[in-house]
Amino acid sequence: MSRVVAIAMSGGVDSSVAAALLVEAGHEVFGLMLRLWSDPGAGPNRCCAPDDVARARVTAANLGIPFYVLDAQDAFREEVVEPFIHGYAQGVTPNPCLNCNRHIRWGFLLDNALAMGATHLATGHYARTEAIDGRWRLLRALDREKDQSYVLSVLDQHHLAHALFPLGNMRKQDVRGMAKERRLPAMDRHDSQDLCFLGGADYRDFLSGRIAEAHRPGPVLDLQGRTIGLHGGLIEYTVGQRKGLRISASVPLYVLEKQPETNALIVGPRAALGKPEFTVRDLHWVGDRPTPAERGLTVQVRYRSRELPATIQWLEGSRALVRIPEGLAEITPGQAAVFYRGEECLGGGIIDR
Repeated sequence: MSRVVAIAMSGGVDSSVAAALLVEAGHEVFGLMLRLWSDPGAGPNRCCAPDDVARARVTAANLGIPFYVLDAQDAFREEVVEPFIHGYAQGVTPNPCLNCNRHIRWGFLLDNALAMGATHLATGHYARTEAIDGRWRLLRALDREKDQSYVLSVLDQHHLAHALFPLGNMRKQDVRGMAKERRLPAMDRHDSQDLCFLGGADYRDFLSGRIAEAHRPGPVLDLQGRTIGLHGGLIEYTVGQRKGLRISASVPLYVLEKQPETNALIVGPRAALGKPEFTVRDLHWVGDRPTPAERGLTVQVRYRSRELPATIQWLEGSRALVRIPEGLAEITPGQAAVFYRGEECLGGGIIDR
């Protein structure tokens, strides 16, 4: 069925191939690119640098589709950058990609695409959707190494009804092969792993000028509450970190917790990192919430972490207690805990302190 599809273009290989596949499928396609905020002292945003805009524009011209750039700088700063700064100020490690998908790509961008006459918004994300009895399901991608359902766990039924993921049933190596076959301008462009709005700068340098007491020294405490060192500011550390503690001990020490209320850094042996349970707040479900007695659920606590069997106990408000029988070391306040039923992404929430 022919559709009017807005394809989110970044100048990268994934969105370029997705655009080409949509055109070849006979849809009416137009390209959209967002101009996003970046730190003025660090160069352009890596998702919309001038070279990327030019590459996306040439790709659209070669495909014979219209191309538009939308200014989302104010919305991006308000919905993505400011919560990132606030999170670190509160002693947690936020994931800005979640807020970007929730508020920018599937908020600002989708709203504009629909207003411009699109019936669907397509992206180069690696994920799949499926409709059963009028309800949409978000599924993992065929290529599990590239699966991005974790960062798409913020979507809901309205989003999925308008979403197209042309690469969901493909492997990354095949996508690169398609780009070369079609001589797309992005065929040799590498994927960027950095925070886009930092332009390659270190996030600690970015935060230093924006958090009043970013480098306020404080005590480093062991599990017995004894002071065993001094840290130079909590933003320098993240849960699970081993290097850079500058503490002599008979066994390797890891960051176990950051306590902004006392400006203390808690450290201990690796065995103390494995937590069998944690709480999650701000729960969001793609479709229906799983039942309390449901078994066979798994949880993933970071974008690249493994998923593990889990049980969920509902708490008051949009909160839950999650139990992992074998424990997990990567549990980090501020990151997302995303739940799965087999290949289906059910939704998730933010790991609480």
